[in-house]
Amino acid sequence: MPLIRRLPKVGFNTVNPIVYQVVQLDSLNCFDANSTVNVEVLKKANILSSARKPYKILSRGEITKALTVQANAFSADAAEKIKKAGGKAEVVGKRPEPKPKVKKAKK
Repeated sequence: MPLIRRLPKVGFNTVNPIVYQVVQLDSLNCFDANSTVNVEVLKKANILSSARKPYKILSRGEITKALTVQANAFSADAAEKIKKAGGKAEVVGKRPEPKPKVKKAKK
């Protein structure tokens, strides 16, 4: 059998993947209406395990109150449901874009 068929087929794996903590939308109903929900509030409510890691709001369930939610990322459905309830979805703490690599000229 040729060597190329014997080698394992592997894909591209990023060196530094972004691993988000997950916050479901229905868990935000425990907060008061018209309040701001950010990382400190979520950590005090024991919804987040770490305040240093990024977190993403996902759209499981429904939200019944108008909240201003600040998160590192939102799913498209979650942001839409927050806006339909009369709240705001604000993205905070975005990672800076990597600098493009410049090839050095050979002498």
